[in-house]
Amino acid sequence: MDRRDFLAASMAVTIAAGSAARAAEPERAAADALNPPGIAVAGIRMLPVRGGRYKVWTKKVGSGPIKVLLLHGGPGATHEYLEAMESFLPQAGIEFYYYDQLGSGNSDQPDDPALWTLPAFVEEVDEVRRGLGLDQFVLYGHSWGGLLAIDYALK
Repeated sequence: MDRRDFLAASMAVTIAAGSAARAAEPERAAADALNPPGIAVAGIRMLPVRGGRYKVWTKKVGSGPIKVLLLHGGPGATHEYLEAMESFLPQAGIEFYYYDQLGSGNSDQPDDPALWTLPAFVEEVDEVRRGLGLDQFVLYGHSWGGLLAIDYALK
């Protein structure tokens, strides 16, 4: 079984459960203060986090019924080493989202040690999920992102 077959098989239940919810969801507004209309952005959106004080960078790639949010390692790494996902996920009909966590890559880089707590990052993941409109989705975390994904799932 290759990775495409594995992902398709493991997500069959999620697709069935999420179809009705997605069909009933109203169309989300594409424009807001952080993402002005009329600018070609190649799937990139800045999302407010931590109560709107900061913004994080996200990028949508592909489209399909399976949605995946990628959590990079670190803390302090970026989404860039996960770009290999572009080689096979879109071709398998999987829509996925890169996300640079606060303090990383293209996201805001505040200099406040009080921000770097696991509960704060777990809440940030939820703010990103809501901002992207993800209800039924796969959370893929690598290294620190894996720890973050586990804590998010436990919450």
